[in-house]
Amino acid sequence: MDGGCLMKRRDLMAGGAGLAATAGFAALGGLSAPALAQGAAARTLRFVPQANVSSLDPIWTTQFVIRNHSVLIFDTLFGIDSNFVPKPQMAEGAETSGDGLTTVIKLRPGLRFHTGEPVLAKDAVQSLKRWMVRDVMGGQIRAVLDDITAPDDRTIRIQLKRPYRQLLFALAKTGTNCAFIMPERIAMTDPFQQISEAIGSGPYRFIRDEWVPGSRSVYQKFDGYVPRQERGDWFSGGKIAAIERIEWHIMPDPATASAAIQNGEVDWWETPLPDLVPILKRNRQVIVEQTDPLGNVGALRVNHLHTPFNHVKARQALMLAVNQSDYMQSLMGSDPTGWREMSTFFTPQTPLATELGKGTMTGPRSLDAAKKLLAESGYTNEKIVLIAAMDIAITKVQSEVTADVLKKLGMNVDFVATDWGSVGARRQKKDAPEAGGWHIFHTWFAGADCANPAAYSGMRANGGTAWFGWPDIPEVEAGITEWFDSATPEAAKAAAVKIDKASIEQVSYIPTGQFFLPQAWRRNISGIQKAPLPIFFGVTKT
Repeated sequence: MDGGCLMKRRDLMAGGAGLAATAGFAALGGLSAPALAQGAAARTLRFVPQANVSSLDPIWTTQFVIRNHSVLIFDTLFGIDSNFVPKPQMAEGAETSGDGLTTVIKLRPGLRFHTGEPVLAKDAVQSLKRWMVRDVMGGQIRAVLDDITAPDDRTIRIQLKRPYRQLLFALAKTGTNCAFIMPERIAMTDPFQQISEAIGSGPYRFIRDEWVPGSRSVYQKFDGYVPRQERGDWFSGGKIAAIERIEWHIMPDPATASAAIQNGEVDWWETPLPDLVPILKRNRQVIVEQTDPLGNVGALRVNHLHTPFNHVKARQALMLAVNQSDYMQSLMGSDPTGWREMSTFFTPQTPLATELGKGTMTGPRSLDAAKKLLAESGYTNEKIVLIAAMDIAITKVQSEVTADVLKKLGMNVDFVATDWGSVGARRQKKDAPEAGGWHIFHTWFAGADCANPAAYSGMRANGGTAWFGWPDIPEVEAGITEWFDSATPEAAKAAAVKIDKASIEQVSYIPTGQFFLPQAWRRNISGIQKAPLPIFFGVTKT
């Protein structure tokens, strides 16, 4: 996309948002404002999420929107606080033997599923077994697992063949594929098949009868939930459901969402476009703030299984051709406070970040050098299938920039414009691109997940069991193993250098920059935490 086209798009979008705000939400074809009494309105929070809730299964998919939806419904044995420390959540506590091989976890009393049935240790055991098959850290536990059992209704016993230092962190992590606890009968579902029921023990019940995929999902306060007595902090402590009912309204059109929040027809918007922020800030009833200090990491994922990107020179050509500032300015605008380039695979300005990628990942680009590498890879004009989610600005804009780069490289681009739910399903396919698979898709990771390898699914390079794209880079895996085994900050940093070096040289994927998206909410909403995801616990509405 050239700069002129980009400016026209920005001007049109900003103008459309202004018209939308004047015309009203209903005039744009959205839901009309409900005629609720003031008391009833205060008991219902209307939220615009980043994307459609297209699945009920947080283990089957790694999409952030499904994780965020699942946090309302399910709970975890442990929860991460804002210092990245795992704290007991469903667990009353845990004891680990001196040799690190045995961990015994006790459930706190009084836990109940939304059906009214008690949460038992056998439910947790089966939930963890299913989770271990699909999650990166769960897979590491599974590799050293001797046995996991439920000696009684409140006790979970995990026996390892060798110590795993990050066990409690894995059970508590906030990244995708959280270790959510479900009833045993649901957790018996094949990990590669989606569950059809969303029944947990969390503060909110999912109202299945009101779920309209692509339009709305609804959550009702679960009166049987007993929160912990500590102060709520991210995923830890007391999860207080202060709002009776939460409605998620899917609004792919940013102008519609902008109009709705300005008119008070919705209360909270997760991902307002930077183009629309000045308009929102002019409305005295709307607060716009950056709530995530670590931001997000844009990602261009390539398929390592099929030509041409199974050849390292094709991946190197693409990394040399793309320009992070093009992605970031297209998404965030020219204001440098909203984004930064990355010369590391770790979140910039965090302890493990390096500068090894200067010149390779950032700096002057060279199409001529990239074309030479591409030719050396053996590329012969086969179609490059780029699956692009057009209903999310983050993926839409990045996909359009990449399509332009591919064409400048002389590649034959098959631009598949679709929605995020369809991308989530298709990216799991290992079939050849011409047989329903893919070559490239865009996504993003939470900066909090990319600060170290613990929850960084996109960093793994263990072939067929790696995250989508399936890179097979032994040097990356060796560095990750060293990091998990590191006992000092110096050893951890040395491992990070090895990981970064191998990730850059072999191009496991291509970071497209770090960006900081604000959130917007009405002034009568309070209690929103500064966290890597929207946390509804403790939020109130007047």
